[in-house]
Amino acid sequence: MSGSRELFGGAITAILPTTLLDASDFRQVPDTQEVYLSPTSGVSIIVEVLQSVDATDLREAAGQHFDALAHDNDAKSQNVNETTDLANDSNGATPNPVVLYGTQHVQKFNRTAADEVRILLALYRVPQKNVDLVLTMNVPMTSEDGGAVSEDDWGAARDVFNVAARSLRIVDYGLFA
Repeated sequence: MSGSRELFGGAITAILPTTLLDASDFRQVPDTQEVYLSPTSGVSIIVEVLQSVDATDLREAAGQHFDALAHDNDAKSQNVNETTDLANDSNGATPNPVVLYGTQHVQKFNRTAADEVRILLALYRVPQKNVDLVLTMNVPMTSEDGGAVSEDDWGAARDVFNVAARSLRIVDYGLFA
């Protein structure tokens, strides 16, 4: 079951599964992030407020954020599979996102094998505030720690992401002051 979640003190809302755990309840999360974790797998959803990257083309900008994530993850390899425009129904109140789907191979915690992690990334550009709001879902398809999901679960995760990306609303632009 899903429901509307208030993010950043209600400045942003999105429809997310009610079963997701708020990571800030048990670990420190930067003020610029909201992090939610699946209780049954290694799937995570992150909403992050970032300074806009230099790219003016939103597809290119999404690729730059994907590359930065791969760098932060120390990915052994990365591949962008698809980039598309996604319309939301906010009537212009929230920018329409560009959505990127890619794969990264990430070696975690000094393990010998790299995990295959499918990445779903939605970029909402807020030019008047020089902000890129980035919604990311990390879906491990192979994992040495048992957090991987099946192909069926991948389909369900992609559906959850699409609902979240379409439903995300910036309620208070003062968040980006």
